[in-house]
Amino acid sequence: MAQVRVTQNLYRHVPETAESVVVSGLTVHDVLEAYFEIVPQLRGYVLDDSGGVRKHMTIFIDGSPIADRGRLSDPASEASEIFIMQALSGG
Repeated sequence: MAQVRVTQNLYRHVPETAESVVVSGLTVHDVLEAYFEIVPQLRGYVLDDSGGVRKHMTIFIDGSPIADRGRLSDPASEASEIFIMQALSGG
């Protein structure tokens, strides 16, 4: 089962939930859907109205940024680690 982790900055908004949650799914979309069933408070912060990743967020799978920010179709495995964080910007 895939492990979903969030940064401390996001975790502080949902302290009643584990900082790391284990869920099933074959794609990043599937894994996040299962994660947001457990932590619904973060869905609107991470995903936009069309289900894509918001511009201010970044999602990594197994240490690499996901390629499909719109449909979240990147494959996930039972051993995958998905990390959600705020994107950094500036100059």
